[in-house]
Amino acid sequence: MTQRLDGRVAVITGAGSGIGLATARRFAAEGAKVVCVDLDAETGAKAASEVGGLFVEADVTDEQAVRDLFQRAVDEYGRLDIAFNNAGISPPDDDSILTTGLDAWKRVQEVNLTSVYLCCKYAIPHMRRQGKGSIINTASFVAVMGAATSQISYSASKGGVLAMSRELGVQFAREGIRVNALCPGPVNTPLLQELFAKDPERAARRLVHIPLGRFAEPEEIAAAVAFLASDDSSFMTANTFLVDGGISGAYVTPQ
Repeated sequence: MTQRLDGRVAVITGAGSGIGLATARRFAAEGAKVVCVDLDAETGAKAASEVGGLFVEADVTDEQAVRDLFQRAVDEYGRLDIAFNNAGISPPDDDSILTTGLDAWKRVQEVNLTSVYLCCKYAIPHMRRQGKGSIINTASFVAVMGAATSQISYSASKGGVLAMSRELGVQFAREGIRVNALCPGPVNTPLLQELFAKDPERAARRLVHIPLGRFAEPEEIAAAVAFLASDDSSFMTANTFLVDGGISGAYVTPQ
């Protein structure tokens, strides 16, 4: 494994499982000091212990908690180089606009979009002081496509992450801070596994539209995050980085 992130300090939200956990492992393998943030104390602490990092239990929709977690990372390690704003939810009551209630809408927006706003708001000042940093915000392929099997608030929240990431990438480019939106296709994570368990038909309908014919593994997405975090992507900012198995490029799904 290359040491592209040697000595750098990375904060990962939603680090206890799925893409966040795989990225914590990848960052640590590439030499980064990792701050694992999660609302679940058990999985978050386990992730931090595995990668030799720092665990911070935090609700990323709470402004004070987000401010404090970035300050704690800097207090512990002296700097902030990478922020992977990855925490998100996709609850079953987020469905068609005709059936999704306002409470479900608001809850998804808070976790998926407001948390990214807060994490960027409190990561950027630390990066400005050192004149460099990379922010990766988890959006989704659904931010660039429409779906008949709707998750209306999820899709809207990820579209918001995409637009916000572009704007921040442009705004802070001259200060050495890169901001990119990662857009994964369906990934074999606990979220997807839960969907299979609760609604196998709906989940199977997703698989048929992926040209590569399978779901991504978290480690494949983590590799993309590590690229965006590293200097290998030094000329990329305000970018929509699709890692989707070909979904967004397909006019007709191959048989």
